[in-house]
Amino acid sequence: MPPAHTYQTNKVFPNLCARTDTIDVTKNLKNEKDETMKKLLRIHQSSSTHWVGNGFPVRTVFDYNGLGRELSPFLLLDYAAPYAFPAGDEKRGVGAHPHKGFETVTVAYQGELEHRDSSGGGGKIGAGDVQWMTAGNGIVHEEFHSRDFARQGGTLQMAQLWVNLRAKDKSAQAGYQTLAKAQIPTVALPNNAGTARVIAGELNGNKGPAKTFSPINLWDVTLRGGKSAEFPLPDGHTTAFLVLNGKVEVNGDREAREGDLAMFERTGTGISLKASTDAQLLVMDGEPLNEPIVGHGPFVMNTRDEIQKAFEDFQLGRMGELN
Repeated sequence: MPPAHTYQTNKVFPNLCARTDTIDVTKNLKNEKDETMKKLLRIHQSSSTHWVGNGFPVRTVFDYNGLGRELSPFLLLDYAAPYAFPAGDEKRGVGAHPHKGFETVTVAYQGELEHRDSSGGGGKIGAGDVQWMTAGNGIVHEEFHSRDFARQGGTLQMAQLWVNLRAKDKSAQAGYQTLAKAQIPTVALPNNAGTARVIAGELNGNKGPAKTFSPINLWDVTLRGGKSAEFPLPDGHTTAFLVLNGKVEVNGDREAREGDLAMFERTGTGISLKASTDAQLLVMDGEPLNEPIVGHGPFVMNTRDEIQKAFEDFQLGRMGELN
């Protein structure tokens, strides 16, 4: 470390010494950088595992009745950690059910899923693929293990994120986007720190394929053990990430482990991570909607009257049917 100050001999008047203050530029730059980073609010451990249908053993990391109220535009996150299913003929998953007022984003890490909905959308997704469904003004859909995966058996790992829609967009036409692995750009992080797959939003000039109603960044990040990486993110946005596996140090402060959700203050222009081990993260970042959240089961609206209307629409068949 350089001294806080040094003394130099005055060649004109040798009996006088001039004090020269030196500045630790590296330290000052680090402090400035720390001030621009989003501060860690908390690290939250997800709930115990429960089953959704007979095909998805998930942990609810957050939902719209709890932390989801602090994480706008994100409402709910279910994570199915790796689970080995035996081969068989049983149909595994969740049968026809409705949604209204938001979007569901399913990220497949292992295994294979099939989706079908009343908008005519649907298809099959496997490892690395994403399905982005807009419930909008109402949709009925089903989600099952693909027939081939069910017959062969294997490991399933996936995450499903619910993204809220603004009041004006809750009446949008229902729709479906299949985002194949090949469509999702993979960004190499500086210093060989790892990679980030840009599902939605943008990272270092690389744009994700998902079409969104409000500004959102959704990245599938892999970090190498011992490496550090900084991620630029918009000031004022809600920012959080889920640790799928491994351990990471956040902003040089605390460590987040598998199953942990790290939540950040909205002020700041990025986050800094160091991987204690090889790690995989799902990074979520979005512009807060700042609107009332009224949810009941599969519907998320702005008022109780709108929730009642959603139930009526479903019961009267206005959300469509599966053919």
